[in-house]
Amino acid sequence: MKIGKILVIIAGSFFLGCVVLGGCVYSGFNKAVALDENVSSSWAQVENQLQRRFELIPNLVQTVKGVAGHEKDVFLGIAKARESYFQAKSTAAKAKSAGMLGSALSRLLVLKESYPQLKANENFLKLQDSIEGTENRLSVERKRYNDAVKQLNTFTRKLLGRLYASLASVEKAEYFEVSDTAKVAPKVDFGNG
Repeated sequence: MKIGKILVIIAGSFFLGCVVLGGCVYSGFNKAVALDENVSSSWAQVENQLQRRFELIPNLVQTVKGVAGHEKDVFLGIAKARESYFQAKSTAAKAKSAGMLGSALSRLLVLKESYPQLKANENFLKLQDSIEGTENRLSVERKRYNDAVKQLNTFTRKLLGRLYASLASVEKAEYFEVSDTAKVAPKVDFGNG
């Protein structure tokens, strides 16, 4: 009888250990998937705001072209950044293109200093307000995205987190960082030439 009780205790302990281990793996796997989905969802919100920005910009460009049509380098920079964004395949490439667009957009908005008639143009002012609102929303969404990336990357760097992420085929995510071109302040030229 003693051997039977010992076998039952060993079998029960083994079963309980398997249940606990299985529960840990299940929980860790689900956490890795949830964190990955949070990153994807946060990126989708960034893209929503970028799309809003891209929809507003052609209207702003047309308004500015009416007053400052000879500022072709600004318009070409915007067109190149938009094209680059829509051709980008990865999140990192899209983030880089969005930074390029932000830089080009800031140069476009600086043109109002050189063209007083732009300051008085009601359409320009409305579009500028819409773009500033979009930029604020975009800033919030970028922060949320980067927070989600931080959570996922922290989890995947932990000892068991790395295992769970590997089991769930979840990889480290990339932060949305400001490109070098977006770090350069736009130049304002008040000269007539």
